[in-house]
Amino acid sequence: MAASVGRVAHRRLPERSAVVATNLRHVVGPEVSAAQLDLLVGRAFSSYARYWAEAATLRALPASDPTDPEVSSGREASSGRDVSRGIHHLFEAIDRGRGVILALPHLGSWEYGAVWIGARGVPLTTVAELLEPPELYEWFVEQRAQLGLTVLPLGAHASTELLKVLRGGGVVALLADRDIAGDGVDVEFFGSRTKIPGGPATLALRTGAALLACAIYMRPGGGHLIVVRPPIDAERRGKLREDIARTSQALAHELEALIAAAPEQWHVFQPNWPDEHTARIDDNVE
Repeated sequence: MAASVGRVAHRRLPERSAVVATNLRHVVGPEVSAAQLDLLVGRAFSSYARYWAEAATLRALPASDPTDPEVSSGREASSGRDVSRGIHHLFEAIDRGRGVILALPHLGSWEYGAVWIGARGVPLTTVAELLEPPELYEWFVEQRAQLGLTVLPLGAHASTELLKVLRGGGVVALLADRDIAGDGVDVEFFGSRTKIPGGPATLALRTGAALLACAIYMRPGGGHLIVVRPPIDAERRGKLREDIARTSQALAHELEALIAAAPEQWHVFQPNWPDEHTARIDDNVE
């Protein structure tokens, strides 16, 4: 049903589809034909619809047993059940006791990661932009709280709370591929300049917490694949501003690899590169 809704939205929202096509063109490159790109756009809408369907029923989603040998080894099961790759990076970082920052792209079913980690007794804290109407945001926060996920509103006080969590050895998950607040760090992302949030790099540099890029992919027919990349170098080397820029660029490259593995699951429906956003505004003015 979600896939069908996504396909209808793709055809009935041509302007939004054009934005998604522009974003995905950065990922797949010029060699992909217009027809192939349109197919990817349609799949992105269907994937996003599935994300929301899952978001409404997260408590009912199964989280595979961490003792399952297929999960522990990272081998995919032909049955389509949940598996993970590189999950040892997460648990090794937790054992260090200096906090963990999970940096995710808007890819697949990222909130399923809260279910997976929560099932293993690991509290998770994140930040979310306020939703309209306010009742929707309140429902969102309440649902996540029932999963053991603490949601902080995006704003000036969020960083202070996140620092407390990390300095206490906790785990923080942050979406890191869109500069929602408008104060991000300039990076090269899929060959063009744009901005990504500076929060993950800043928090890692200030606390010594491990910075891990990760993604939760939706698998065809159901189930998920959790991928955790090796820790990103977030050691202080000089001026904080320069270290943030260097670490953010390293994070951007990790996010590129995660997105490129399944571009049709990248749920970014707003212009993601400033020059294209400006051009779109100019077109509307004309």
